[in-house]
Amino acid sequence: MDGTTIEPGGGQGLPPHAGPGAGGEDAFADLRETVDAYYSRRLARFGPTPLGVDWSCVPTQEMRFVQLLKLCDLSTSKKLVLNDLGCGYGALLAYLGWRHPDIALDYLGVDLSAAMIAQAKRLWRGQPAIAFATGGDCPRVADYSFASGIFNVALDAPRDRWEAYVASVLDNLRATSRIGFAVNFVAARPASAEAKPGLYSTSPERWTTYCETELQARVALVTGYGMREFTLLVTV
Repeated sequence: MDGTTIEPGGGQGLPPHAGPGAGGEDAFADLRETVDAYYSRRLARFGPTPLGVDWSCVPTQEMRFVQLLKLCDLSTSKKLVLNDLGCGYGALLAYLGWRHPDIALDYLGVDLSAAMIAQAKRLWRGQPAIAFATGGDCPRVADYSFASGIFNVALDAPRDRWEAYVASVLDNLRATSRIGFAVNFVAARPASAEAKPGLYSTSPERWTTYCETELQARVALVTGYGMREFTLLVTV
């Protein structure tokens, strides 16, 4: 497979109204374009490495994968049907191949950056049941969806508009995940600490409440894994 097919075998078609881009104008097109440009520049500078997707190193990048995968029971699973939103160059695939080599994958990686997707297609060409697509929403239903780090880089976006964008992405993840989805956020600093410009940080309660009330989902909060952030495991 060369990565041009966006619906490997186990996925299902997109349900109606699954995201802001489904059947109408994208209200957040400007935000997506800004984020696309940011990550495309990172890739051009650092290549397909953790720095290229704005992570500091492989160990912390993979520690985030460990938390996201807590959503899935990999001890009994024979196959993982997965959407990877904000997939970058496909680092999650490398981790799964190393850590869980016996699990068959039906994988779709999606990223705003066309440069990232081109790199991912080159790295994973010829791999069965692995596909990539450029975009900001999952275009198919999978058992699980992951999104790692995609909410962190708000750049110059006003906080209320960025949070509206985050909510729209969570809506899409809810609509395109048959069992559940997992996402991570940077945890807010104490009130006395200076915030890093352009970085979105938040409390767990802000998005736990949203997922429970607006998305009618169950949420498990994961903290304490050595970084100033948290992961939400959301089952639907």
